Amino acid sequence: METRSRLRELGLFDARAPRYTSYPPANHFNGNVSPETTAEWLQAVPSGERVSLYLHIPYCRRLCWFCACRTQGTSTDRPLVPYLKLLKKELALIDAHLPKDVLISQIHLGGGTPTLLPPDLILELGEAVNAFRPMADDLQFSVEIDPTEVDQARIDALVKIGMTRASIGVQDFDPAVQDAIGRQQTFDQTRDVVTMLRDSGIKSVNMDILYGLPHQTRERMADSVQRVLSLSPDRVALYGYAHVPWMAKRQVMIPADALPDAETRLDLFDIARDLFMWDGYQEIGIDHYARPEDSLATADKAGTMHRNFQGYTDDTAKVLIGLGASAISKYPQGFAQNISTSSKYAVAIESGQLATARGHTMSNDDTLRSDMIEKLMCSFELDLADIAAEHGLPLSTIQKMVQPMIDQFHDQMVIKNNVIRLNENARLIARLCAQRIDAYQMPEGRHSRAL
Repeated sequence: METRSRLRELGLFDARAPRYTSYPPANHFNGNVSPETTAEWLQAVPSGERVSLYLHIPYCRRLCWFCACRTQGTSTDRPLVPYLKLLKKELALIDAHLPKDVLISQIHLGGGTPTLLPPDLILELGEAVNAFRPMADDLQFSVEIDPTEVDQARIDALVKIGMTRASIGVQDFDPAVQDAIGRQQTFDQTRDVVTMLRDSGIKSVNMDILYGLPHQTRERMADSVQRVLSLSPDRVALYGYAHVPWMAKRQVMIPADALPDAETRLDLFDIARDLFMWDGYQEIGIDHYARPEDSLATADKAGTMHRNFQGYTDDTAKVLIGLGASAISKYPQGFAQNISTSSKYAVAIESGQLATARGHTMSNDDTLRSDMIEKLMCSFELDLADIAAEHGLPLSTIQKMVQPMIDQFHDQMVIKNNVIRLNENARLIARLCAQRIDAYQMPEGRHSRAL
């Protein structure tokens, strides 16, 4: 109770903060990054570099009310064929600028619902991607899978094009919670898909579960987590539901008065965390859990883990190329985001132009703060001398930058020989600590809850 009382004093239960899957957060992107900028950044990728691809399929058969992703509903497969043609044309546009000898190290097929694609379109997309650039020997190819929109034929096609990891959204198994968030998905459906994936040779299965959903109780949370554990996922992401109806309009369908309060959210998180830990999962960052043999756990131990728009990752590529409407690319020079609406994205691609609509060009200060925030979010530690040396700056400059964080959270960290290490119980305030390093500010209330 003493810890909870201190967390309350630190403002955790009322605070809102970015998730820091990028720095600066995407809501600070602007229109100063153009298709010409993206072309220059592609051309600057060093020969032989390892790069990652993200392919965005924005369509869903149903629009889950909790979701804040860029998606649109479709009751038929009619838009899928022309959209796939656009992805292939975008690959060709990127091909004109990207060095020929780069290696693809990771691929993520996300959405939306990528498994809406019928098997023939999955195979067509895979053929295009595999012909785009050579694949690394240790390629990881992950696909987001909706158990209510997949079958054996689709899984067979995904395996054929190289899928190595499947990511399944669970959110919660309780029917009352599912009804409140517009996502009906039974445990049996999920179990059957996991079985199909394992039988098809997929050795890595990830799951997402949310806490803070309407009508969630301690008992319902424990039951959902235990059901997840019965499926033995290799990796689990435990995300706090972000109620941001000003940004995701569909969330107005969710009854705000049924959402748990901040202290109940912490109870839900603690229940889930304890169950994962008791079952032998390794705690990764602020919201991931992995089997000790999972590659993310290995990267965490080795200090090579990173954070990007998919959360924590063992991907070490410095370049992430996003394809599709609203997809975000990351380069050492900055971020580039495609046009969000699929109709306008189509106009750009059909005209033979890269679809960049906005982004952010990184300054030296941005790069420094991004590095510090990522280290804090991944390892909960900052070696100020190492950071100063890496960025060619006086140690005093770095010390000054972290002083606001120290002033506010000094009793939640250990400081020795210019190394700051958050206490084990301080993982929950990592986003608040990072916010004290963040040079960008948003109006009050425009971010999701910090817990």
